[in-house]
This record gives sequence, C-alpha cells and structure tokens, in this order.
Amino acid sequence: MKRILIYTATAISLGFAGCSKDFIELAPISQNNSVNFYKTAADMKLAVNAAYGALQYSGQYWSALHEVAEVRSDNTEILDVQTGLNVVEIDIFTNQSGNTLLNGMWNDHYRGLSQCNIVLARIDAIEMDAALKSRYIGEVKFLRALMYFNMVRTFGAIPLVLTELKSPEEGYAYGRESVAKVYEQIIADLQDAESKLPVIYTGADIGRATSGAAKTLLGKVYLTNKQWGLAASKLKEVIDNTGENRYMLLPNYGDLWKVTNENHRESIFEVQFKKGGTGEGSPFTNQFAPRGSGVIVSKVGAGLGYNIPTQDMSDAYEANDLRKDLSMAQGYMNGSNFVGVKYITKYLDIPFQANDADNNWTVLRYADVLLMYAEALNEQGFVADGEAFNMLNQVRTRAGLPSKTAVNAEASLQVADQAAFRLAIEQERRVELAFENHRWFDLVRTDRAIAVMAEHGIEIEPYQLLYPIPQLQIDINPAKITQNPGYQ
Repeated sequence: MKRILIYTATAISLGFAGCSKDFIELAPISQNNSVNFYKTAADMKLAVNAAYGALQYSGQYWSALHEVAEVRSDNTEILDVQTGLNVVEIDIFTNQSGNTLLNGMWNDHYRGLSQCNIVLARIDAIEMDAALKSRYIGEVKFLRALMYFNMVRTFGAIPLVLTELKSPEEGYAYGRESVAKVYEQIIADLQDAESKLPVIYTGADIGRATSGAAKTLLGKVYLTNKQWGLAASKLKEVIDNTGENRYMLLPNYGDLWKVTNENHRESIFEVQFKKGGTGEGSPFTNQFAPRGSGVIVSKVGAGLGYNIPTQDMSDAYEANDLRKDLSMAQGYMNGSNFVGVKYITKYLDIPFQANDADNNWTVLRYADVLLMYAEALNEQGFVADGEAFNMLNQVRTRAGLPSKTAVNAEASLQVADQAAFRLAIEQERRVELAFENHRWFDLVRTDRAIAVMAEHGIEIEPYQLLYPIPQLQIDINPAKITQNPGYQ
C-alpha cells in the first residue's frame, strides 16, 4: 500500500493512547523534518501528491470505506469470522467503540487531512507559477472536503481541523464540531475548489481532481443535506458541461471496470492504483475473492472473503439486467465442483503479487450524477414522465432494461407518484452502483436504513445510523472528545 510519509500527524489522529514518541516519528520525510522541507514548487508537488496518496490508506479506500459503506448494508456480508472480527461486528451491528477498524479509519483520515492542511498552510510562501499554485489549492481542498464528507457521514460530529498542527499539544484543543459546521466547511472547500480546478488534465496529471469532480461532490453533499434545489442546480452543471471532453455513459457497462480503461469518459474521480511491487497496487481482487478459494478467483494471492454479495443483492437485479454478471458472480469452479460462494467481479485483475493489482477505485462517476439529479428533481415535485424519468431511463437503457413510465401496463415498470419514484431511484442506485461504497450512505441519507435492514431481519436502533467514536480517540483527549449516543 502507498505510504508517502509527507505529513505530521495530529493528536486527534493518533491511536497510540497519547504516545508522543509515535507522534514525533511521523514527521520526517527522508529524515528531513517537514518544518524545513517545503521550500520549492517541486516540494509542494510532493506534498499535494501525498494528500492524494492518503486516499490509499487502509483506513480510507484501501479497505475501511467498503467495510463501513457496503458490508454494513444489505449488499454484502462476511461469511467467515476468520475474515476478521472487527468487520464481522460491522456486518451484524455489534460493533462498539473498541473496534480497531474504525480507529484505523479515524487515524488515516486525519493523517490525510493533516497533509491537506500542510499544503494550504505552506503554499502561499512558495515562489511558483500562480496558476499552478491556485490549482494545487483547489486539489487539496477537494481532497479535504472528500475526507471530511466520509468522516461526517460515518461518525457525525467530528473535530474540524483546518490549520497545520505542529505539536501534539495543539491537537488537544480540538473537540467535536457540529455536523452542520462540518458541512459548512465541506461546501466552502468545494466551492473554492470548483473555481480553481481545470475541466480536464492531460498526460501524467490525468486522475487529479477536476472542476467536474468538485461540482459532483458538491451536488452529493447538497443532496445529503436535503437541499434539493441546490443539488439539482449543481448536478445539472455537470450534465450540461459542453465540449468534446464532457462526461458520458460508456455504451458497455463492462468497460467501466477494465484496468486498461481507467479514467474514462464516465469517470469523474478515481483513487489511482498501479501494480508492480512498488507499494502502489490495489488489494480488491484478493480482498473480494471468496475465502477458501485459494488462487482460483484471484490468480495470485489468496482470496480473503471481504464484501461477499448477499443473496438479496443477487435477487435485486431484474431479469436480463446486463449489469448483474458484470458486477458479481454466483460462485467458482474448484476442479469439477461448483462452489456457490458469490463474489464481486467489478475489481478483478491479475495481481503482480498478493494485494497488488491495477484496479482504481471509482469514487464519482456520471451514472451517479444522473441518478442524483433525478432524485433531486423528484424531491422538488413529481412530474409524470418528466426530466427525472429521462435521467433514470438513460441508466436503465444502458443496462438493457425497458424504461419506467408514469403509466405502464407492466406493473413493475410503472412509477405513478413521488413515493414510487423514490423507490425506483433507490433500486436503480443499488444495482447500478453496487459495491462502490454508496449503499449504506444512501439508505441513511434517504431515512430508509432502519426499514430496509428490518426487511432482512436485522433490527437496528436510530443511534446505529452512526458509528461509535473510537474509544482510543476519547482516551487520548477525554476533555474534548465525547462518545455518540447509544455507545456509552
């Protein structure tokens, strides 16, 4: 896994029970303390790249986010406790504040946020091209917004650190800020990022955050906050982007997942990975292959059994939906025997070595924009066969499915009112965006999590819509960090 140690950790990002020695040892880059390092444009490029590198941490897109956003939901499950007790607890809603997976997520997000803050604190003093400086600021503000968005949706009220912290003592001043204040900062960062970022990159810069990525994430934030008009307006800007480089649905759903076709026209933002024994590869091929499958599915390195699709997920696809077999398999052949353990196929590659494959992780893509825009329109008022239907049906047509309409002789294709359209969007998002870290957050955002999990025999309480604050973080700073209700 990528580990570009160009950051200084903060007290709130540590899982070391207040051990200042560990804090101090996280500061160096090639034995040069960060206080003396950031002098040139080249230094600043390394710092910005390190902020991107934080997305690869185990507590971010390497593993934690699919565990808190997919395994938690009705999409996937853990079949073998040997996969890891911490993720099993998340699957069955028994996790408590001592869960080390959640502590790792907290740590790795705040380490990434620290790197973003270092860039923003130091870049004004660097003599460099003004346009490039502005772009770097936009990039790290997008990254900071993305990290805070994932954290606030997971934990609720969290510390909001916007400056570079140079000592552990400074970190102890930060307590939990309200969800509203965190979102206020996320929106401000994305608005500034949008104004500073280019529409497109070329060459080695492909994969960096664009203005379209900032607009899309901002639209998702507005949707999460039920600001329907603002969400619709911002997402429409992405849809209406003109020119030869505008976003589009790829004709073939399977082309979205080919490692030879990353950062394509439907992609808006991906976490970049590259196999080859350099610490830049992705683990998803091995993580999602069934436990006990050896190298039958993963080819190189054993299958680890994370994120196994549920039977309900398999049943959620309509007949003839082209996406089903491109997203998941029903099992694998072990010699002449079929082993009926499902697994995700979106992230298959032949790794260079175990946990070292080429698959990027798609964070934002155009189909998500179309479905979010349709949802925002519907929440402002149902219009029979209006623009929201057009957005929904663009996605369905690509999947080989018939259109849904306000009046239809086929009951399963009739969407007669606003409530029915909400469920149609929920269903389409589930199968279109399956295994992409949307499902749990979608259910919470639409106030459907408790009801949907109950349909699957899992009774949860409202407090479980958030995860507990890791106990180690409370132990580090008990005067400022408090526990979420229900977990005390």
